Amino acid sequence: MANTSDFRNGLIFHHKNGLWKIIEFLHVKPGKGPAFVRTKLKNIKTGQIVDETFRSGEKFEVVKIEARDYNYLYNDGSFYTFMDSETYEQISLTKEQVGSDNLDFLVENTEITIAFNESEPIEIRLPLHMNVKVIDTDPGEKGNTAQGGTKPAKIESGATLNVPLFININDVIRVDTKEKKYIERVK
Repeated sequence: MANTSDFRNGLIFHHKNGLWKIIEFLHVKPGKGPAFVRTKLKNIKTGQIVDETFRSGEKFEVVKIEARDYNYLYNDGSFYTFMDSETYEQISLTKEQVGSDNLDFLVENTEITIAFNESEPIEIRLPLHMNVKVIDTDPGEKGNTAQGGTKPAKIESGATLNVPLFININDVIRVDTKEKKYIERVK
């Protein structure tokens, strides 16, 4: 058992008959009354995000997580197949297990991390920054600058992002997978 002093971003624990991940937390010590911890939690199964407050020192059960590196191979329509980077064993996950947020940036041969709880996959972690190819966007016009504006661009995974006007088809760009934003053009 652990208590609220062990809270950290990314910690997964049992709460209200489910597994919850701490997205952010704040220890509050009011001038009057006992201290407490204000948190933002994400349900691992459903993706629901809730605000929750815990009394300082409250106990909870931490989940033992084992994370392994995998390589995304392909999607056969109903399952997404990944290969363990060390043992070369393959695992197939459903769209729900992968998570809709991750599908926006899942491209073949992407190195990812899968977190397991008692050999059951509970979370997929993409790299924070990825290089992706732009496959469709409106053409840039002469005179467009980096500060000019943005336009939608479709990347190789099928997701659409806003990019600067100077980005063209077949350009490789670096994106932030957490914020789903353009960072820079890769040379």
